[in-house]
Amino acid sequence: MTHQQMLSFAIVAGMMALFVWGRLRYDLVAVLALLAAVLVGIVPADKAFTGFSDDIVIIVASALLVSAAVAKSGVLEAALHHAGPYLRTTQIQVVVLVATVTVLSAFVKNIGALAMMIPVAFQIARRSNTPPSSFLMPMAFGSLLGGIVTLVGTSPNIIVSRVRQELLGEPFGMFDFTPVGLGIALAGVVFLAFGYRLLPKGRRGAASLDEALNIKDYITEARVIEESDVVGQTVADLHKLANGEVKVAAIIRNETRSSSPLPDAKIRENDLLMLEGEPDALESAVARAGLKLTREHRLPEVDEATDEIGVIEAIVGPSSSLSGLSAERIALYERFQVNLIAVSRSGERFKERLRTITLRPGDVIVLQGNLKKLPDTLQQLGCLPLAEREIRLGSARRSLLPIAILGLTMVLVAFNILPVAIAFFGAGVLMVLFGSLSLREVYETVEWPIIVMLGALIPVSESIRTTGGTDLIAGWLSSTANMLPPTGALVLIMVAAMAVTPFLNNAATVLVMAPIAASFATQLGFRPDAFLMAVAIGAACDFLTPIGHQCNTLVMGPGGYRFGDYWRLGLPLSMIVIVVGTPLIMIFWPLQ
Repeated sequence: MTHQQMLSFAIVAGMMALFVWGRLRYDLVAVLALLAAVLVGIVPADKAFTGFSDDIVIIVASALLVSAAVAKSGVLEAALHHAGPYLRTTQIQVVVLVATVTVLSAFVKNIGALAMMIPVAFQIARRSNTPPSSFLMPMAFGSLLGGIVTLVGTSPNIIVSRVRQELLGEPFGMFDFTPVGLGIALAGVVFLAFGYRLLPKGRRGAASLDEALNIKDYITEARVIEESDVVGQTVADLHKLANGEVKVAAIIRNETRSSSPLPDAKIRENDLLMLEGEPDALESAVARAGLKLTREHRLPEVDEATDEIGVIEAIVGPSSSLSGLSAERIALYERFQVNLIAVSRSGERFKERLRTITLRPGDVIVLQGNLKKLPDTLQQLGCLPLAEREIRLGSARRSLLPIAILGLTMVLVAFNILPVAIAFFGAGVLMVLFGSLSLREVYETVEWPIIVMLGALIPVSESIRTTGGTDLIAGWLSSTANMLPPTGALVLIMVAAMAVTPFLNNAATVLVMAPIAASFATQLGFRPDAFLMAVAIGAACDFLTPIGHQCNTLVMGPGGYRFGDYWRLGLPLSMIVIVVGTPLIMIFWPLQ
């Protein structure tokens, strides 16, 4: 072993130790590893930051943006709403949620697919009085399974594709992973449909910020327009559309109020509905029914292109200038360029129009305005902002546009019209251009620690190859595999990738293991494709710990899971992946 090889292995070993130690965040660990590699000379200084310009970084960031836009569109939530009456048992709920996440993860980044479905899982759990822990870990594992079906589903596939291009001059295509990945995903979903029972009972996550604030009785106004879906329907139909989470407190028609309307009361065009419920439930009901908040046509002004319109929750303070006045009397919009979107007063139901409600100290209000100016406006009004949480009322929209853009992107990639990086980068730009995501949401959506980690690790992992370390490890593995049949050699690589992933992160595992696997296959006289596939699947299928993949980490807190809970469900699932995946790889990617 040469001096350069020893330095390369030492840096990777130290990096893995820091990952396991867990006191430093993974992006900082990756940056430290890059700095060490440059200082000892195994990564040239002029190559230190090449990882940040790699297609992998662009694809991962863009896929997260696309996923966020699809989630914000509410299309998935609306689709599952229609399935709600059929989700009567926990097993059916698990199957639907896991299958949905698995399918989505094949087409968008698996972390994004999981993130957009977690709120839906909590809704189902709340309505059926089922612990969310019964859903979240199976969903996380389903997202990992779905990610291996296509090129863009998970980072390991993208990285392995790049390694193949470097070795053979041609990358894996969009659906080259599908024959193997689909078989594994189907077997995994079938197992999870029954295996969720292996999870410990009674696990519950910490209370969320929304639950802590516990503000449920907001009231808002919405106008029934010509395009509204509820024109000609009854109040009971609207309640059903909102899953019983929103009540029609009053209907105002031709300036005549009908307080507490009967369930069979008809809803007509131009009716003004006073709706009561939680902010998210109100937003969902307004969007599903095609209603229009009464103040939405008066959008606050923006001074610069970077300004954004948003909403904020606040409490009317004791000395607030709003106290004793209504939004109409104080000319809230005309003087302060903000709209009153909703009001909540504990233990009281309002009978007035929203604009004529006389506000009192302690009232909780939702204001819409220029996000840059809202803090100063609240100070002027004497209102106290609540702890920050996402309030979509007055800002979110239902739209099929993100789905259409995603579909077009997949077609362009599938037919090799555009490279993956360009296609998904373009999709992200279109999402912003057409208003599916705001610029603020773009920068909040991209998981910068993951981007930094990927950019820093690419040169570090390359150093193992450039110093000859991959050939050295391949020789060790080759001597072990000489005693094994070809199938055993393939299993050895897959198990090695699975074993390393919990400590090194799946993307980092592929960056290190893929060149080793290719060199290993060459020494054994086999084609590298099957072994690259084994690395991608092994690295993507980390079911044993919460630290190997961000999907597992994402559900740990909300599900109330402990570190040792993962292997209960993950160990048998890992064995299924090996047993099903190995023969599929050998069928579709022959060794010779």
